[in-house]
Amino acid sequence: MKVNCLFTVFFAVIVLSGVSAKKGKLKIVTEFKPEDCSRTAQNGDIVEVHYTGTLEDGSVFDSSRAEGREPIQFPLGSGKVIQGWEQGILGMCVGEKRKLTIPLILVMAKRVQGPSRAASADQQSELRRHIVSAENSSEFL
Repeated sequence: MKVNCLFTVFFAVIVLSGVSAKKGKLKIVTEFKPEDCSRTAQNGDIVEVHYTGTLEDGSVFDSSRAEGREPIQFPLGSGKVIQGWEQGILGMCVGEKRKLTIPLILVMAKRVQGPSRAASADQQSELRRHIVSAENSSEFL
């Protein structure tokens, strides 16, 4: 039987307008990994996420750390968040810190149905890449 664990993950999301050299590929950079990594985040685990989203110019477009806001919580692998977050958190251990570069294809999981309403060039370029810093700092339940 699969045991659900609670992971607390802190995110800072930055949307960049530049085009990635390797379009469509998630880039994961581990900035810190603790010596003890006996349990890693797996699909089905419950994760709690703090995040801050900013545009390339540094302006914040969303943050769970804003006054009155709380972290989001979701089952890993459930499809409730962008694919880049799902893939980037998978395998993280408690105390690990990662930076994720998330391409547009992993940000835009669902396409709008109905009449074609293409986004403007500016909107498309703003969604081209995300950089996410993730830090898992909780104990497991």
